[in-house]
Amino acid sequence: MTVVVASRNRRDELLASLGRHHAPVVLVDNGSTDGTPDAVRRAHPHVDVVALGRNAGAAGRTIGVRRARTPFVAFADDDSWWAPGSLRAAADVLAQHPRVGLLDVRTLIGPEERLDPFCELLAASPLPPRLGDLPGPRILGFMACAAMVRRDAFLAVGGFDEVVRFPGEEERLSWDLTAAGWSLAYLDDAVVHHHPSPRRQSPADRRRAMARSRVLSGVLRLPWPLVMARAAAAWTADRAQRRGVLDATARVPAALRNRRALPVEVLADLDLLARTGPRGPARPAPASSARASSTERR
Repeated sequence: MTVVVASRNRRDELLASLGRHHAPVVLVDNGSTDGTPDAVRRAHPHVDVVALGRNAGAAGRTIGVRRARTPFVAFADDDSWWAPGSLRAAADVLAQHPRVGLLDVRTLIGPEERLDPFCELLAASPLPPRLGDLPGPRILGFMACAAMVRRDAFLAVGGFDEVVRFPGEEERLSWDLTAAGWSLAYLDDAVVHHHPSPRRQSPADRRRAMARSRVLSGVLRLPWPLVMARAAAAWTADRAQRRGVLDATARVPAALRNRRALPVEVLADLDLLARTGPRGPARPAPASSARASSTERR
């Protein structure tokens, strides 16, 4: 497997975390202005550095996956890493389950190793298996910093895109993988450590960015009544989310050019999650990951 890391202007965190990856690493630098690419080349000469010279958002990870040549690719953030043995464990599971396109694994936060609450949602997913036995609950959302993908499946559905960018980039990808016949599963037997960087969005900025992404993901794939419902819910929630809806309008033309309706079975999964799972703008149900660190990163 290969580990793909996307980063922007987090040189110190990145230099500290890169040595913890027990696999080949592709670093995609999203236009850092703090000297990140050169610093990484000096400190970690084994890392394949792709310096974009611009901020491609989460789509930088897609560039990294194209650069990788291994059948499985794990993602990590500049403030996260896979625990020893967990990369191999996840890769073995993907090898044993050929219709699983993505695994999301247990994430422990900080030196105190608190379980990320989103893992509890994934572990309790009500979605029934679609393709026989799975290594864990079937999910329709994930945290990118704790995911391993089957490279061919990821690229076949377009990977992360530059319409949604970041945060909330996982939502559309999880829908498209499922629509293409792949299962996504939560694996509790592998671990990612996440020590959140102090360089983070404010709660208001986070709500604004998530509202933008939810509207754009909807325009890309959902029936229009559901798109309007998403926009209306954000518009009436608070000032930050109203600004997010306005932000989304600038990218709606690009979303429309890439719009494609989801099949009825995926919409049925989304409906089941909406009826049975906790929801909220800061932490959606497993239809979407609400984990992220900072727009400074990507």
